[in-house]
Amino acid sequence: MLGKNGLRNGLGVWVLLLGLLGAVGWAASAGAVERRPNVILIYTDDQGSVDMGAYGTADIQTPWMDKLAKRGVLFTQMYAPAPVCSPSRAGLLTGRYPVRAGVPGNVSSAKGKAGMPPGQVTIAETLKAAGYATAHIGKWHLGYTPETMPNGQGFDYSFGHMGGCIDNYSHFFYWNGPNRHDLWRQGKEVFEDGKYFPELMAKEAGDFIEKHQDKPFFIYFAMNAPHYPYQGYAHWLNYYEKKKVKYPRNLYNAFVSSQDEAIGNLLLKVKRLGLEKDTIVIFQSDHGHSTEQRAHYAGGSAGPYRGAKFSLFEGGIRVPSVVSWPGTLPEGERRTQVVHGCDWLPTIAALCGVDLMEKDIDGKNIAEVIKSKDAKSPHDVLHWTIGNSWAVRRGDWKLIGNPRDTSNKGPIGKDDRLFLVNLAEDISEMKNLTKQNPQVVAELKKLHEEWIKQARQGN
Repeated sequence: MLGKNGLRNGLGVWVLLLGLLGAVGWAASAGAVERRPNVILIYTDDQGSVDMGAYGTADIQTPWMDKLAKRGVLFTQMYAPAPVCSPSRAGLLTGRYPVRAGVPGNVSSAKGKAGMPPGQVTIAETLKAAGYATAHIGKWHLGYTPETMPNGQGFDYSFGHMGGCIDNYSHFFYWNGPNRHDLWRQGKEVFEDGKYFPELMAKEAGDFIEKHQDKPFFIYFAMNAPHYPYQGYAHWLNYYEKKKVKYPRNLYNAFVSSQDEAIGNLLLKVKRLGLEKDTIVIFQSDHGHSTEQRAHYAGGSAGPYRGAKFSLFEGGIRVPSVVSWPGTLPEGERRTQVVHGCDWLPTIAALCGVDLMEKDIDGKNIAEVIKSKDAKSPHDVLHWTIGNSWAVRRGDWKLIGNPRDTSNKGPIGKDDRLFLVNLAEDISEMKNLTKQNPQVVAELKKLHEEWIKQARQGN
């Protein structure tokens, strides 16, 4: 039996042990709280403004993308930085308007051609500085030299193609100049003949997550779908044939549904590793659907909007977009506020508690918009340029200079060099209001001229 001293000493030991265990538990808890969230940024290619079940499109199956919307926040006025691939991606990754990011138009798909200037600061560089493991998986299209490829722009790991698109089985680029193989891992050419590229992407991303699951990671999951060539799974081609979906919509839908499966495989990996509540998932298209010959002249849909890829009408720049972080952000909600693809850099930094490395950006933190339908949009004015076309939006007014309608929904006459619309009154943008509103035209034109002058000077 223990005497009083022995009992006192024994109790002292237990108190000390309990105190130590408590301290360990508190430290573990504090560590869990302090761990920054993972970020997966899914960027699809040439996906139409409404081509997703969650946007009300009835003839297309996108269960995994729709699940993201059910567990997150869906945007109805998310704008792409540009209506074509490279400048849209530059705007996304740098938080700067493409002309300020040094990528006013598409970058060459040829090896040895430079792209986005190395001095631009990307999301990957921002998060890497805060201790994140960073990966690029999929399409790049922002430079084909060592310093402008992903490993030179803040990504610890890179797997994918450097040009604008590839065949999803041979991994060759067939659309300009000599046919050339374009598949790279860590800056070295690799061959995966016959393997379906969206599946390869999901596997590479899954392996990266598994390897880095114990620390925060960032994955830029940039898909080659539904960009041409339309190469959907056979079971989806058969499904849409049975549903009597007409050509070329059947080919496009099959590819979008196959894209959805790859996204599903990625999300299942996150779930199996128990990381759902630790991971922010952002989904977005880079711009509107393609009407190019190589895309069978159509397939995708902008719904009520005019325009498509290459156009500054709404169908070229208003894109599907969702953000999900179960347990932290709202779920199953919609936001109608005006937001922009450049906003993701400062928003990700804010949600992750990370300092911006480059503060001279055009994107705004939209965390409050995500959290509340009553929050005000941070944008009073937005700008776009592509080729000799430009657009400026202020409030509900939007002015397009040298408009191009790649959806061919209506003619553009000689008097339409300046095209003014009020989006609150005419979302279809079919009627030019310049003659009725000369003062608005003058004000918006001046806004654009002042902005483009500053942008080209690097200010």
